[in-house]
Amino acid sequence: MSRDRSGSPVALELRNVVKAYPGTPPVRALDGVSMVVHPGEMAAVVGPSGSGKSTMLHIMGTLDRPTDGSVLIDGVDTAELDDKQLSALRGRKIGFVFQRFFLLAGTTAIENVANGLLYSGIDPTIRREMAVEALRRVGLDHRLTHVPSMMSGGERQRVAIARALVHSPAFILADEPTGNLDSKSSAAVMDLLRGLHDEGSTLLVITHDDRIAGSLPRQVRVLDGRIEHDNGVLSLS
Repeated sequence: MSRDRSGSPVALELRNVVKAYPGTPPVRALDGVSMVVHPGEMAAVVGPSGSGKSTMLHIMGTLDRPTDGSVLIDGVDTAELDDKQLSALRGRKIGFVFQRFFLLAGTTAIENVANGLLYSGIDPTIRREMAVEALRRVGLDHRLTHVPSMMSGGERQRVAIARALVHSPAFILADEPTGNLDSKSSAAVMDLLRGLHDEGSTLLVITHDDRIAGSLPRQVRVLDGRIEHDNGVLSLS
């Protein structure tokens, strides 16, 4: 694992990241972004539509590669990995929670969560045991064998969160995790994420909602492809 100048371990680091798209002139969706996330942090990446936060999500999640700069995940420089190695790293080190849940219809909560370990090489029986434990952590002991159509929006998001944390990733990326929920379910999901943070999970919440961002310990505000403000400590190794 890489460490910053103080010797603290680093879960995620962006070093002067640029993401440019062809055009006349080229469009810089990210323009020299540097950011360090330590294990156990909970941060919001917040900004309006078109600010670059979605591009940051894709770069941080290794779903896209930067045009320039470096992305380090749990000490591994992703530029040194081919696509197959990068996919394996993503599966081991990053948990994803999406606005639209992306659960398999007709598949139980246990199976949906266990699918997060599908390419891990873990025995199917142990995968199911790990899935049950993850679902218990998010308060769904009573919904283990329910399929998505039998659950509320908030419960489906809890299944998605359980799937993201089942393999104990270096960090979890939550993309607008309350975007499809009513206010009561949104509050419950955010309470759950804060609870996971209290237990030691590292979470990054990508949101346009200033209220959600303001309720989290760290806010990273993005505008025009740059970090406009970060109330966390920026420390590069």
